Amino acid sequence: MRVLVVEDELLIRWSIAQTLADAGHTVIEANDAASAIVAVTDATPAVDVVLLDYRLPDSDDLSLLANIQRISPRSTVILMTAHGTPDVIEGALELGACAVLHKPFDLHGLIDILVSARQSRPD
Repeated sequence: MRVLVVEDELLIRWSIAQTLADAGHTVIEANDAASAIVAVTDATPAVDVVLLDYRLPDSDDLSLLANIQRISPRSTVILMTAHGTPDVIEGALELGACAVLHKPFDLHGLIDILVSARQSRPD
């Protein structure tokens, strides 16, 4: 599975990327919204799953999620947030996010979450 990890905190991004790579997944990393858009646009083949942080240095709303869904509608998006208000969660799901992970989350269960989210996504 090709996974794009969009996270501005280096240690968190590295931990997620390492966990996914150790499980055999191809990982692409982005540290802000601008590099995430480039990664999704340039990915060949397309990204299967996007793990997307809600708050980034150049994006702190759901517009990045909407843009990723527009550019790569077949990619499964999972929003990660420490600021998961009901409005944010509802908005993310309405925009097509498959799930919302509340930070901090258990890295050991991340692979199962990704596989489950990808399998539940209609193609």
